[in-house]
Amino acid sequence: MASEKDLSVSITAIDSVSALGTGSNCWGSFSSENHLLKQTKIGRESVWSGNIPEKLIDEILQLKHENSNYGKLDLSVLQAIWICRQLVDQAGWGSKNVFGTNIGSSRGATALFEKYYKDFLDHSRVSSLASPTTTLGNISSWVAQDLGSAGPELSHSITCSTSLHALLNGIAWLEAGFSSKFLVGGSESPLTPFTIAQMQALKIYSSYGDSYPCKALDLKKQKNSMVLGEGAAMACLEKGEKENALAIIRGIGYATEKLAHPASFSTHGDCLQRSMAMACKGVDLGEVDIVVMHAPGTKKGDQSEYRAIERVFGSRIPALTTNKWKIGHTLGSSGMINLQMAVLMLQKQEFVGVPFVAQMNAPKEIENILVNAVGFGGNAVSVLVKRN
Repeated sequence: MASEKDLSVSITAIDSVSALGTGSNCWGSFSSENHLLKQTKIGRESVWSGNIPEKLIDEILQLKHENSNYGKLDLSVLQAIWICRQLVDQAGWGSKNVFGTNIGSSRGATALFEKYYKDFLDHSRVSSLASPTTTLGNISSWVAQDLGSAGPELSHSITCSTSLHALLNGIAWLEAGFSSKFLVGGSESPLTPFTIAQMQALKIYSSYGDSYPCKALDLKKQKNSMVLGEGAAMACLEKGEKENALAIIRGIGYATEKLAHPASFSTHGDCLQRSMAMACKGVDLGEVDIVVMHAPGTKKGDQSEYRAIERVFGSRIPALTTNKWKIGHTLGSSGMINLQMAVLMLQKQEFVGVPFVAQMNAPKEIENILVNAVGFGGNAVSVLVKRN
C-alpha cells in the first residue's frame, strides 16, 4: 500500500526478454515507432503474436544442455532462469547473497500442459513428470535453485497483474524486515493453440490487418485488438534508497472490484481508480508526469482504464502510453514490462508515446511515473516510481 510514510525501496536492476529483445536493446525497441508483432502459425491458423527473437530463443534453449533436469522444463521456466541470471549480475548479487524469489505466471507451463494433455487423450497415459513440471510454483522454485538463493520461494497467479503483485509481495517482505533483497517478476509463454483459442473465444483477439494490428490506447477503435506475446520480466528490489538504484518506488496501490462476469472490468475501472489513488496517496497529482497504462487493446479495457484515469486526475491528465501495441500482451509478465518501460523513460528522460495516438502533454522533464496492471477478475495494481 501507499503508506502514511514514504516507501524506501530501490529497484537496483530490471530487465526482460520479449519481442523487445533484452538488455540494452530494449530501449531502442521501446522508442521505435514500429511494432514487433508478426503473423505466426499457431495450431491450424496464422495469428498476430509477439515472439521473442529466434536468436534469443536459441540461447534460452541451450539451458536444456546444461542440466539434464532442464530438458523437461517449459519455455516459461527456461526464459525466467535465463533472464534472472543476467539480472542478479546487474544488481551485484553474488552467490552468497540471500534473497527472496517471487515469480508468478498467469497461464504457467502452457506448452507442456497442452502436450501432456494431448498425450493423455491419444494414449490414456501421461509422463511421470507431467505434474511436477506444470505446477504453478515451478518457475520460482527452479529460478531460486539455479541461482543458489537460500531465501523464501513464492509463486502465485493473479492473471495479468501477476508480476506487479509479486512486486507488492516483495515490498511487504522488505518493509517487514524479513528480507533485505527480493527478486520479483513474471514469466509467460502463451503462444500455444489452446491459449490462443481461449482468447478468440472471448472475441478479444485481433483480426486487424493494417499497420497496427494491436490498437492499444486507441479509444476510437471499432473492434477488439488484443494480441498475445511471450516474455519474462524481473526486477531486483532492495530495502532503502541505494546509490545504484535505477529508480525508487514511491508508492504502491492495489484493489479488487466486485465481479459482474469472470472476465469483467467495470465501466469506470473502479479497481484501478482505487489502486491509483492508493499509490499516489500524499502526492500532488500534478507531480505525476506519465501513466504507463495496462491498455490490453480491447475496446472496453482501454476505455475503462482511461475513464478511471479521468476520475483520479480530473482535468490534469498526465501523458499516457502503453507498449502492448508493440509487443502484444504478455499476460502475467506485462506489468513488470510496463515498469521496465517507466524506469527507462526516467533514466533517458524521454517520453515514449503511441505513434497512432496524439499526445498533447508530453513532459519535458520526467520525475514521477505511475504504472498500471489489471487482470481478469477486476484486480489492479499501481506503482508510482520516481527518478533516483
